[in-house]
Amino acid sequence: MQIVLCDDADHAAREAAKWVQALLVQKKRPVLGLATGTTPICLYQQLIRLYQQKQISFASCTTFNLDEYFDIAPEHPQSYRSFMQHQLFNHVDIDRQNTHLPVCFDGQNPRRVGLEYEQRIAAAGGIDLQILGIGSNGHIGFNEPTSSLASRTRLKTLTAQTLSDNSRLFVPGEIQPTMAMTMGIATIMDARYVLLIATGKAKAEAVRQMVCGPVSAYCPASILQMHEHAIVVLDKDAASLIAEQQYLRVAEKENQRMIEMYGLQFIADREV
Repeated sequence: MQIVLCDDADHAAREAAKWVQALLVQKKRPVLGLATGTTPICLYQQLIRLYQQKQISFASCTTFNLDEYFDIAPEHPQSYRSFMQHQLFNHVDIDRQNTHLPVCFDGQNPRRVGLEYEQRIAAAGGIDLQILGIGSNGHIGFNEPTSSLASRTRLKTLTAQTLSDNSRLFVPGEIQPTMAMTMGIATIMDARYVLLIATGKAKAEAVRQMVCGPVSAYCPASILQMHEHAIVVLDKDAASLIAEQQYLRVAEKENQRMIEMYGLQFIADREV
């Protein structure tokens, strides 16, 4: 697990954007896993800026989102499809037909929907880089505590903590979904690289458990300790409970030196 310590949320977004930029520039047909929520918004703003400066293009990119609320229309303002349109897709040159979310409506078999989503990911060649946030309870995607570490895309019931954390995004009287389709933990672990971004003190304890705690279904994000290429980008507040920060800064300095010498070529090395 590579830990990147940043001064603030904007700095974290800039650092994260470097990894996405490398993927888009170096891969002919990049497959990018996307996340929703407030944390990745700054990252998407950075990517839009890079696109406007003609440093990146999404024209040949295929995307798969981590999750989508159950039984919500894509055009609904609270859908994650609407979020992605507003925060990224409408501002770059991506082909909408190449953007995918695990949409499931009432009356559809969620197991079949989940299997079909897994098959679409496989048909695209697998996810090269999966962007992640982390919930205050340690969830990634909507894989809540006690989720199977071997889980695949499926329908999940959201915890009271997650509903409370997300309630600020809904206006009074608006129905807040209590279930969602989500990539499973094993699906996320199949990505060649994962890029988790966490900012703010509200995420500090979850980050500590993810980085320093045991691998456990009670902190689903802790499974990233087992990923070969996991990059964790943190601001000062999110990293505040992690010990050995002096060592992490020294290690990151050496990592940056290697990047300056050789670039982010490891992504290109996997081009087929």
